[in-house]
Amino acid sequence: MHINSLKRISFLFLFPLLIIFRGGESKSSYNPEKDILRYTGESHLRNIKQLTFGGNNAEAYWSFDNKQLIFQSDWSEINQQPCDQIFKLNVDGSNLENGKKYMLLSTGKGRTTCSYYLKDGRIIYASTHAAGDKCPEHEMFSGGRYVWPIFKSYDIYIANADGSDSKVLIGGEGYDAEATVSPDGKYIVFTSTRSGDLDLWRYEIKTGKLLQLTNTTGYDGGAFFSRDSKKIVWRASRPKGEAAETYKKLLTDGYVEPKELNIYISDIDGKNVKQVTNLPGANWAPFFHPKGKKILFCSNHHSQNEGGRRFDIFMINIDGSKLEQITNSGIFDAFAMFSYDGKKLAWCSNRNVDRKPTHDTNVFVGDWIDNPEQVDINFKSLK
Repeated sequence: MHINSLKRISFLFLFPLLIIFRGGESKSSYNPEKDILRYTGESHLRNIKQLTFGGNNAEAYWSFDNKQLIFQSDWSEINQQPCDQIFKLNVDGSNLENGKKYMLLSTGKGRTTCSYYLKDGRIIYASTHAAGDKCPEHEMFSGGRYVWPIFKSYDIYIANADGSDSKVLIGGEGYDAEATVSPDGKYIVFTSTRSGDLDLWRYEIKTGKLLQLTNTTGYDGGAFFSRDSKKIVWRASRPKGEAAETYKKLLTDGYVEPKELNIYISDIDGKNVKQVTNLPGANWAPFFHPKGKKILFCSNHHSQNEGGRRFDIFMINIDGSKLEQITNSGIFDAFAMFSYDGKKLAWCSNRNVDRKPTHDTNVFVGDWIDNPEQVDINFKSLK
């Protein structure tokens, strides 16, 4: 056989393999018609999957092996307590060690919030159960203002991966909650009123040493570490004058008004503070992009003329440039967190397959597309 014929046959044999290695198969295997939870304009998300199906499910955060999510829920099918408890699930939808898709990790008493995985597989979460078995009472509005409760009975607990051997890790007088863990496994950042204000504190896991990170009047909370564990990002209010006095009065009454919040970053020792966003409304639930140069966050700045009822996830450079909308459901999307391999995004949303209005907030996960292709840019919702 002629040498050119051999070359031609070899090329024809290798061509399909070249397509695979160049990513051709992954492109062709995506079927946009099956992505029924995706909305037009969501160019960075693919293969969206719903993981919970009722009630209010929020703050779903990844385990370090990218296999599970830990979250808080008041969904009556899995939670007998009328307020949030902590659960976990397998991202692939398979059953857990209890033979069910969802597993209770908190005590089932009191109210819980803000759970997170440690690098060794253990978990942390905030709970009021030491102060009583019942859900603590609170108001949704104070003085005509929509408010969040700041329960002084919240302490931060640590437990095994199955919820056993739960004990106080960070506690004392006042509010201690909103804890997250650095990817290097060295630190926990949390929000506390131990200074008299809602400030960020850092807890060193090995030594138990505490470091106050913020000291400006206003709410500092919901902090997360960058992937390299060198920076933190958080939401903060910076009220002045009469607004500051109103903030202090509300905090004395055990509330904070999540009305004017913006996104800030700093080094993990609290130095080099920079304001990232300067937008109206509530800008909150931030999380670093894996490369550390961008931040995802939730905002209603774009719906202020509609009463601020629409919340979407946005992305912005850490210098405050290039604001980009990520979700486009027209209702509520928040609490974005990247998996530790950077391939997927978990978040919580009011979206559903039927596209019907609902107050249910559920957990979703999807593939993250860092550089959208034409199939993503041209994606159109079926409904």
